Amino acid sequence: MYAAVANTVSLFGISLPSFLIIPAFLFVITVVVFFHELGHFVVARRCGVKVDVFSIGFGREIVGFHDRKGTRWKVSWLPFGGYVKFSGDADPSSRSDPEVLKNMDPAARAGSLHFKPLYQRALVAAAGPLANFILAIVLFTIAFMNSPQPVEPPVIASVTKGSAAEAAGIQIGDSIRFIDGKPIVRFSDLQRAVGDSGGGELLIKIDRNGQPVELRAAPRRTATKDATGGTTTVLLLGVSPKGEPLPFPKAFVRATTQTGAIIGVTFTYLTNLVVGHASPHELSGPLGIAKAAGDWAAAGFIALLNLTAYISVAVGFANLLPIPVLDGGHLLYYGFEAILGRPLGERAQEVGFRLGLAFVLCLMLLATFNDLVRFNLF
Repeated sequence: MYAAVANTVSLFGISLPSFLIIPAFLFVITVVVFFHELGHFVVARRCGVKVDVFSIGFGREIVGFHDRKGTRWKVSWLPFGGYVKFSGDADPSSRSDPEVLKNMDPAARAGSLHFKPLYQRALVAAAGPLANFILAIVLFTIAFMNSPQPVEPPVIASVTKGSAAEAAGIQIGDSIRFIDGKPIVRFSDLQRAVGDSGGGELLIKIDRNGQPVELRAAPRRTATKDATGGTTTVLLLGVSPKGEPLPFPKAFVRATTQTGAIIGVTFTYLTNLVVGHASPHELSGPLGIAKAAGDWAAAGFIALLNLTAYISVAVGFANLLPIPVLDGGHLLYYGFEAILGRPLGERAQEVGFRLGLAFVLCLMLLATFNDLVRFNLF
């Protein structure tokens, strides 16, 4: 996988492809952030909102230009996000500036997001995460059309030496049809059955050269590295599937399904995190994303597109959380406005934004701390 990568550099004690880590990280973050903000931008423009700034990154501007409608497009020094600033916004979080709004003339009010109908403001807020989900579907579709994908039903392409599959007698070319009586249509069905087994014995029905065969195998707990370099223990059967590129219709359907599945898994993880059934140490921050970007880029551009799609779904989902300063927080406020018939008071919104900002910063610090621990730097 890394045979072609001869030049590496030790970053915080981690051996990484020196010529890939920084450009790969910037590629992933820039693409994900750009399309997120583009979603806000396009819908805002369609609603007649004046956009003052479209920024990739935070802090001081590196380079930029004005378009014919007066929007300043720019790239800034800190590549950990971005923002679209609308007319009447107090800051990049799209909080309103009461003094500015109070002194706006009718023409300026017509172009301010804060004077638009509630449904238009909600559409603008939701457009960023939606753009991330659309981007993920597009990238997954491209990846599935240009790289081998498990055939359906799954056919075994290799069996790991010393694995549970080898011990059970599974062979290359076997087609897995049922596990414990449940049909196996996709390789993900097999993975799910193995993960849900708890290590117990599974009854596996296969098709071998047109003949039905029944085998029993008990998945084994195996330590493996995740995308960000952390070590995790998972149940494995010890097989890999035969794959082939998909035609566009099948690739699109699978990409849409994949995106939905990632959203579901993320929701389940956050739910378990809240009730104490999942560990916050699994969260990863910028260092983890940088490490993953370097590793996936070393595996090829299609692999990097896959990672970008995963990150895009994560960013879209995270921004829908009902936390002030995030898009979900704006939607939460709009929900209160719809119920009350008026916006929340300025004081309540200000307190919410401060608490939301503090929460997000704490979450970022925790994720970064996890990265430092994962890479043995703390």
